[in-house]
Amino acid sequence: MEEFSGVETWRVFRIMSEFVDGFESLRNVGPAVSVFGSARTKRNDWAYKTTVKTTEILSRRGYSIISGGGPGIMEAANRGARRGKGLSIGLNIQLPMEQMKNKYQDKSLHFRHFFSRKVMFVKYASGYLIMPGGFGTLDEFFESLTLLQTGKIRRFPVVMMGRKYWEGLIRWMETAMVAEGTISAADLGYFFITDEPQQAADHIIKFHKERILPVGERRKASLPTEEPPTL
Repeated sequence: MEEFSGVETWRVFRIMSEFVDGFESLRNVGPAVSVFGSARTKRNDWAYKTTVKTTEILSRRGYSIISGGGPGIMEAANRGARRGKGLSIGLNIQLPMEQMKNKYQDKSLHFRHFFSRKVMFVKYASGYLIMPGGFGTLDEFFESLTLLQTGKIRRFPVVMMGRKYWEGLIRWMETAMVAEGTISAADLGYFFITDEPQQAADHIIKFHKERILPVGERRKASLPTEEPPTL
């Protein structure tokens, strides 16, 4: 028991070090969009190409792009950031499979623990881009909705891309969750869905123009000035 307690104590310090490294490395990234999606997506897939286009547009408008640092959609996000001449960030994690660092990262962080990595995704995000993905993508999507719904973070845009992929989930949310009263119909307004890269980027940019700039003080730049959310 004593040996186990010692191991657990040192684990706390390793976790703390991940938070410290993350906070220090990302504190000056500016407005950023965190991108989620499957590591298994191939380069010739619609989702990969759409991610590259969308993140390129956002990068050209001054947003940094944050991905999980691996292959598939994560690679596409970092690749688009590079094309758009924006800062390309990868939050890599140690996994037994599917996690291989992609070559399109300007700034790379490495994590052992999912929860410390997840804090970085949301703390420095001015928006989420949700592409087709698996359990991890669903985890990030629903966590963002939970944090927004409960007011634990400030409001930011959550964009889902891939109507065909997500329509079954959204229909279930409408016909089961709303119908049973476990969420309200208004909660479905926390996210926006589209298939078009320009429309996805415009939604994020417009959101910050309308939500952050005071009435009568619309400036030409489209970047948010608000501080990152505090968790």
